[in-house]
Amino acid sequence: MLQNCAPKQENPLLSEFTAPFGSPPFDKITIDHYLPAFEEAIKVHQSEIDAIVNNDEPADFDNTIVAFDKSGELLSQIGSIFSGLNGANTSPEMQELAKTTTPLLTAHRNEIRFNQQLFEKIKTVYEQRAELNLDQEQNRLVEKIYDDFARNGAALPEEQRNELKALSERLSMLSLELGQNLLAENNDFKLIIDNEEDLAGLPPSVIDAAADEAKNSGNEGKWVFTLAKPSWIPFLQFSERRDLREKLYRAYYMRGDNNNKTDNKKPFIELMQLRQKMAEILGYKNYAEYFISDQMAKTPENVYEFLYKVWEPSIARAKSERDELQAIIDREGNGFQLESWDWWYYAELVRKEKYDLNEDELKQYLTLDNVREGIFKLTNNLYGLTYQKRTDVPVYHPEVEAFEVKDNDGSHLGLLFIDPYPRPGKRGGAWCGTYRSGSWKNGERVSPIVTMVMNFTRPTESQPALLSWDETTTYFHEFGHALHNLFANGKYNRTSRSVPRDFVELPSQILENWASDPELLKTYAIHYQTGEPMPDELIYKLQNSKYFNQGFENAEYLAAAILDMDWHTLAVTDQTDVNEFEKETLDRIGLIKEIIPRYRTTNFNHIFGSGYAAGYYVYRWAGVLDADAFAAFKESGDLYNQELAAKFRKYILAENSLWEGMEAYSKFRGHEPSIEPFLERSGLLEHLN
Repeated sequence: MLQNCAPKQENPLLSEFTAPFGSPPFDKITIDHYLPAFEEAIKVHQSEIDAIVNNDEPADFDNTIVAFDKSGELLSQIGSIFSGLNGANTSPEMQELAKTTTPLLTAHRNEIRFNQQLFEKIKTVYEQRAELNLDQEQNRLVEKIYDDFARNGAALPEEQRNELKALSERLSMLSLELGQNLLAENNDFKLIIDNEEDLAGLPPSVIDAAADEAKNSGNEGKWVFTLAKPSWIPFLQFSERRDLREKLYRAYYMRGDNNNKTDNKKPFIELMQLRQKMAEILGYKNYAEYFISDQMAKTPENVYEFLYKVWEPSIARAKSERDELQAIIDREGNGFQLESWDWWYYAELVRKEKYDLNEDELKQYLTLDNVREGIFKLTNNLYGLTYQKRTDVPVYHPEVEAFEVKDNDGSHLGLLFIDPYPRPGKRGGAWCGTYRSGSWKNGERVSPIVTMVMNFTRPTESQPALLSWDETTTYFHEFGHALHNLFANGKYNRTSRSVPRDFVELPSQILENWASDPELLKTYAIHYQTGEPMPDELIYKLQNSKYFNQGFENAEYLAAAILDMDWHTLAVTDQTDVNEFEKETLDRIGLIKEIIPRYRTTNFNHIFGSGYAAGYYVYRWAGVLDADAFAAFKESGDLYNQELAAKFRKYILAENSLWEGMEAYSKFRGHEPSIEPFLERSGLLEHLN
């Protein structure tokens, strides 16, 4: 009988990555490749763990700690590709596959996390670390790996370990379900306008974008507005149709709370209960205490104290802003009370009236490409970086661009993907991640492959992508995360970019401070039609409006942060009503009815996963750090002080494997941060009691 001698097709995820810089072969990967690749990588990882456990030599730093740190690299590589694309370019098939891979990967992690023989070897090295002549980085690696196991319950009795295994498996599936429900809710709603009169007040650029969206969604000849920020925010800012503003905004804030098949209330309650149970098994009063014990803040009490300190002046300022908006409504004789869907519209009128600043006028100078070039210029001024666009690197979507990043000596630093626009297969928001983290292997640096994913305003047939000021600062923000990933220079995977969650937003937020610097603005804020740089008069208006709407922005953020903390500190039962719980929190802190939290419970994607659960406070916590750090540049008299930038790179961005958060910050700044620069920047000092 003849045998089929055709060679078995290789799985690109399991083959050597031969694209430039070892970039993932996005052009070769299909949905069918993932599951076999995951299954094989799990086997490889398990064999690496078995080799550590079965090694008859006494446990030491190299054969246990380093071996564990380097294990699972194939699995991490495949996982980063799958999770990255599942967030940025997913499909129904990929979402369905995630329901298979998520429990598979969780079970595998649990087998390692609760492997008693492995833990005993790690514990042996940990207990002997003082006699092993380890350097600072090696010692911190030992401590981090031991803490990872101990914090996850490796030292608990078998019965409790088994309970934690079951909890983690269910938690991972709930997080997946909540995120997929939210994506479906984002995609399912469209405000379709077929009467041109209903576009009253909208700038031409917003109308053009809505026409393009209609064309792309099979509604040619109409105008479509979606729940993507570049669509719904300008509609709320400019539309004169109050009833349509309400319809669109209500659809946005009701996501996950529509009592339909994608309703998030029931799975969210289960998520909170299981997190509480997990924390109790691990010896903590609640999940917030568990999570924050490993952060700069240390305790939930410290977080609440900080949040309330900023809340009081924020809500006071927000109330004065509300009164300004209501005064306009009354002056115009409209005869209604301000509601949440009115805020953006009347705030825009205040911006024009009080600061003579028009958001649409600003956007004419902020093309996406020019903003990117401005960031390239900034990072060249600070760090000497240069960027080369690469068309020979595979990308996962035609809109994604790849850039090689070169260091100040011309050497290769890393590869950067930039994915700017919203689409149905992309979750909302903006984020930065890696397809390969930077570390060292066989004495040589492994360069990182970094990805920035945004949901910015798309170009239209008549004009390029024009960014709002919020989108512009978001671009700077995410690029700060990218720099952190590019500069991280530790020798080991676990500690190369090891910072607390309430430190991680410092590198991103500090970069936002340069966005409005006149010197830099003149290099990148170029009118898309005339080619003229932003005039001094407009730059002055932009800077003069820095306190505009700060009460609203801080209040809506802080309300969400406090809501997050309440969910993770207060008891939740089967009888807990999500909306009633939320209302009690907001009533307690005195949030005014005209403002809704930045995220309501059922669409709070940050806390569906564990990354920002009991940790949404970190943006303002890091705001104190970044305002104080930027003050160092201002105090030096040179915002492009390369000596200071080199110090920031060293202690804050590169040597995360050596220092804990506050220690690293103090080495850069010379002292712990002061809150005053943050309060001053936010216009809150005058509202302090």
